[in-house]
Amino acid sequence: MNSYTHPLTIEQAGKLRALLKETGFTFAPKPYTIFFAQKNKLSVAVYEKGPKVLMQGKGVEEFVQFELEPKILGEAKLGYEEVHMPEMFEPHVGVDESGKGDFFGPLVVAGVYVDAAIARRFLDAGVQDSKRIGSDARVRALAKTIRETPGVATDVVLIGPERYNALYEKFENLNKLLGWGHARVIENLLAKKPDCPRSLSDQFADARVIQQSLLQRGRKIDIQQRTKAESDIAVAAASILAREAFINWLERRGKLLGMRLGRGVSVDVKETAAKLVEAKGPGILCEIAKVHFRTAHEIAPDNYAAPPVRASFRK
Repeated sequence: MNSYTHPLTIEQAGKLRALLKETGFTFAPKPYTIFFAQKNKLSVAVYEKGPKVLMQGKGVEEFVQFELEPKILGEAKLGYEEVHMPEMFEPHVGVDESGKGDFFGPLVVAGVYVDAAIARRFLDAGVQDSKRIGSDARVRALAKTIRETPGVATDVVLIGPERYNALYEKFENLNKLLGWGHARVIENLLAKKPDCPRSLSDQFADARVIQQSLLQRGRKIDIQQRTKAESDIAVAAASILAREAFINWLERRGKLLGMRLGRGVSVDVKETAAKLVEAKGPGILCEIAKVHFRTAHEIAPDNYAAPPVRASFRK
């Protein structure tokens, strides 16, 4: 293990700072952190958002087990996952998506099958929810590890913008589109692992949205959804594969256009979209973006209608 992340309270962050100071860590300023410290090849950053601690480098596992958990967190979890989360080590499929909230790029749904041996290998390799990984290089390295793990089965369904826009017009509902994507991934993985008893994903809609599509093909699997499903190692692995496919698409298409396609719906994203529309016409948005976003209407109001006012999306 060379990376570890865990949420902290403000009080725990203060205790950790004192512990690091006592044990000879050197502190240095770093953006967006409450503090950042290093000793030998181990770095410890406590970020303002959360707050949360991110440890990287040599000796992470030892520091977590012998310093952080007993002295700061007051609990022993690392290495005892089978005790605390036994269901995570049972055979199942984890499903997650990437690109849902990004104007540019596809919607990617990925799934990963794990059993006890695969789950342990993933944990030892540092697999975690992709939202906790700040480096694209790290996402790609972990994705490679996931795909090369013995016994694993993976599937990635990339719904490019043109296909996405057509499906959204058909379904007129993001939850239904997500359910369709999840069902495709689960079916593909069941073809590889037909005895898999259940799938797990984050809560985004009634599970029947997925089940109805699967049952049409005679599939029998327990569809489970829960909040914060990314704490499950299979779902975390799926999030990494989905993220990798998403960032690779943005990078490839950006190179073809000669322009960087940013993530999210930031001011920079809107400026890029406006430049592309000016250079190539409003139709370019159908090829590279999700045009039901209000951003499309803001950039090309004569070509893309403003979205209707709806209840906020809840995953």
